[in-house]
Amino acid sequence: MKFKDEVNHRKTFAIISHPDAGKTTLTEKFLLFGGAIQTAGAVKSNKIKKTAASDFMEIERQRGISVATSVMSFEYKDLLINLLDTPGHKDFAEDTYRTLTAVDSVILVVDSVNGVEEQTKRLTEVCRMRDTPIIVFVNKMDLEGRDPFDLLDELEEHLKINVRPLSWPINKGKTFKGVYNLHGKSLNLFEANKTKVADEVMSFKDLNDAKLDELIGNDADQLREDVELIEGVYEPLDKEAYLKGQVAPVFFGSAVNNFGVQELLDTFVELAPTPLPRPSNKGLIDPYHNKFSGFIFKIHANLDPNHRDRIAFLRVCSGEFERNKFFHHTRLDKQIRFNNPYSFLAREKSVIEHAYPGDVIGLYDTGNFKIGDTLTEGEDFTFQGIPSFSPEIFREVINKDPMKSKQLDKGVRQLTDEGVAQLFIQQPGSKKIIGTVGELQFEVIKYRLNEEYGASCELQPKAFHKACWITTTDEEQLQEFLRLKATEVAFDKDDNPVFLAPSAWMLQMAEQNYPALTFHSTSEFKTKATAD
Repeated sequence: MKFKDEVNHRKTFAIISHPDAGKTTLTEKFLLFGGAIQTAGAVKSNKIKKTAASDFMEIERQRGISVATSVMSFEYKDLLINLLDTPGHKDFAEDTYRTLTAVDSVILVVDSVNGVEEQTKRLTEVCRMRDTPIIVFVNKMDLEGRDPFDLLDELEEHLKINVRPLSWPINKGKTFKGVYNLHGKSLNLFEANKTKVADEVMSFKDLNDAKLDELIGNDADQLREDVELIEGVYEPLDKEAYLKGQVAPVFFGSAVNNFGVQELLDTFVELAPTPLPRPSNKGLIDPYHNKFSGFIFKIHANLDPNHRDRIAFLRVCSGEFERNKFFHHTRLDKQIRFNNPYSFLAREKSVIEHAYPGDVIGLYDTGNFKIGDTLTEGEDFTFQGIPSFSPEIFREVINKDPMKSKQLDKGVRQLTDEGVAQLFIQQPGSKKIIGTVGELQFEVIKYRLNEEYGASCELQPKAFHKACWITTTDEEQLQEFLRLKATEVAFDKDDNPVFLAPSAWMLQMAEQNYPALTFHSTSEFKTKATAD
């Protein structure tokens, strides 16, 4: 297959949702329809086996970090679909945010009972930052949830995005019978089957077919009315608007019962973009560019405690990745090659010889990589748009064993290199303050510092509201701020000044009193500054 055909053969996306909306179930059903697994549940039962049981590894299992479920590839309709799993729990939101930098589109799962929830809003905001194309799947229509028209209004109001239903439910709750495919002008009625693809599918090209009344009775008239209303209120889907992230197609169904899943998958492979250009400090990098490039968006350490293996996940952005070929690590300015790069095919990981734009590969890492690092085929540029977000919870690291100070320092720096959390250094005394977006992250850090680095510590709560990076063109005003706010100022690992705002009001006052200073809630300003 020619290089251009390899690129066009791929579609890379993530499934995102608020916890318990049905993301894992939908993931399984996609693999089921793609033939990658034979029965649902195979994803859950196939997580990497850890030989040493521990609380930390239990946390990893709960968040679905294992290699087999982080990245899954499967063939469907002559396409290679790369599906990236994302944690739903808000404590691991930053993992999800970074994963979104490695995909070209997303499917957002919404619970029909609970509607738009807090994490749904936050994830959508991140997608909107990059104009990522979104398809919405309203799940659990087999439960007594909200009215579908009310849900459409809620999606537009809370997610600030136009929607266009492409399928429509036949009733809901106990009387839910299936979905009408508005996009394909056909009606499919499924038998509920939670583990296998339904064998019989009833298709109708014409809603006025009398057989429809025989099958679903009075629901047929209601469906006709609903479809007429939808077609009258909503404009036909504009594919270009979808690809620009301006309109979100909406599908309804029940993933657990296979209702509406195939309509969603079929339309996804038709509409979703092939690998897209990626921003760098030298401009957009086209996927059809003949020289290889890619970036690290995720790192997992010690997946197998016996081998202390650390895997860096790389999104291929352009050119062709080749096993055992030397590539340029732009941050370290060194050449590096990989003997055993992995791809992840549903239930198995396997060594690959080649990878193409859109692919996500696993690279064994001996400590060379940080989140956001760029690999190229000799060119010198850095990919942008892989930010760290302002933490919401802060702890100061208190060393319990002075004899292990070096181990503690090494552990804290390496773990924060992985993106588990963010490290801020505060003077006097080089105090280490760790910031995260969730409490569970601190459990992970404390356990790993002890088990992997032999460093015992306490994590003492600090009452900060938000960490904001500071930039300015007025050096004098910056120095005045740093002097007067010394107890509330720290520096990140790149020596950028950070304001540890005690409260939202104090942050607002700082913005008013120091107009020449800009307070950033993400670290993305660093790459923008480099580009400028």
